[in-house]
Amino acid sequence: ADELTPPASMAKLMLIEYVFHALKEGRLSLDDEFVVSEHAWRTGGASSGGSAMFAKLNSSVPLGDLLRGIIIQSGNDASIAVAEGIAGTELAFADLLNARAKEIGMTNSTFRNATGLPDPEQRTTMRDLATLARHIIREYPDFYPMFAEREFTWNGITQPNRNPLLDEGIGADGLKTGHTEESGYGLVGSAKSGTQRLIMAMNGLKSMSERAAESRKLLDW
Repeated sequence: ADELTPPASMAKLMLIEYVFHALKEGRLSLDDEFVVSEHAWRTGGASSGGSAMFAKLNSSVPLGDLLRGIIIQSGNDASIAVAEGIAGTELAFADLLNARAKEIGMTNSTFRNATGLPDPEQRTTMRDLATLARHIIREYPDFYPMFAEREFTWNGITQPNRNPLLDEGIGADGLKTGHTEESGYGLVGSAKSGTQRLIMAMNGLKSMSERAAESRKLLDW
């Protein structure tokens, strides 16, 4: 639980928490628009080979849509656009994430970008990610249902939610997958049955099918 590991796209949960917190405090609105910069488009867009929302270069996108592009589609382009819109640069935004992580009790996490793309200094633990998931579920009941939305369409492209547990019939309703060559396959997931909720966090699995099977085993009661 306390082994340091690269979080891959599960790091986006920290970005999501930061935005949810700002929305709850009234510092941001779902209607606020953010510009997709050249950096966001080239580093996180379709041509990068990673997960993308397929937002157009120099387009202005409402925050509500960017959030769905991050939560449902794991868009790196959307993540960078939000980071730059809030803090000017990804690195400056990472400093905000690190400060916020400490505020909610994540004692062993370091963030260096908005996407979870590989960085030798970007590390977290499964205990910290579980802490983050619990915090998101408890503190943002108005926004958390976004994690259970099955698909999202942007720029004429429809993508399904990447969470493999949503259609398993076990009460799963979030949160986030991740994968890089370094990290392997990971998932922070949660399911609810009656009044009981379970949260799990795992990383380092060898395949998507293994990730789905192991997480289903943990959450299926």
